[in-house]
Amino acid sequence: MSAPAVVAGDAAARARALRLMIFDVDGVLTDGRLYMGESGEELKAFHVRDGLGLQLLRDAGLEVALLTSRRSDLVARRAAELGIRQVRQGVADKRSGFRELLATCKVDAAAAGYMGDDLVDLSVLTACGFAASVAEAPQAVRDRVHYVSRLAGGQGAVREVCEFVLQAQGALEAAVGKFLK
Repeated sequence: MSAPAVVAGDAAARARALRLMIFDVDGVLTDGRLYMGESGEELKAFHVRDGLGLQLLRDAGLEVALLTSRRSDLVARRAAELGIRQVRQGVADKRSGFRELLATCKVDAAAAGYMGDDLVDLSVLTACGFAASVAEAPQAVRDRVHYVSRLAGGQGAVREVCEFVLQAQGALEAAVGKFLK
């Protein structure tokens, strides 16, 4: 059984202010393992529930973005399937990628959230209004975020965070209600 989520006291208030939610890919939307074949092919496993969570955020009016330091055609394809228009790949300096997304989406840092899983994400996690991470992130990351998922990256952690944000914004019941018709 997984441990309970770790939630800072002001996490819900921070999530309530969000207009943009940005996600890292490897270790957040995937389990962080890189599968590479001898012919150079790359495989990534995305959890279908995470994808629905991202769509639910978009349906509730939030802009959803991906920000990753690696490049992968698979990420571009998955983002397109989910209707995510703001995708930044190959971004070595995530803080500058974050600033560029803020400008493009016309939101300030307090209205932007980020979910990352490793030290390379700290510059964004400490600059955004709502910071989230996965259960298996290093302690230095978990100590600096507002929400630590109970689930692992690639195993529903993104969906968990999406539902937390929707709940904080009073939109979760409406999102669930769409599936009861």
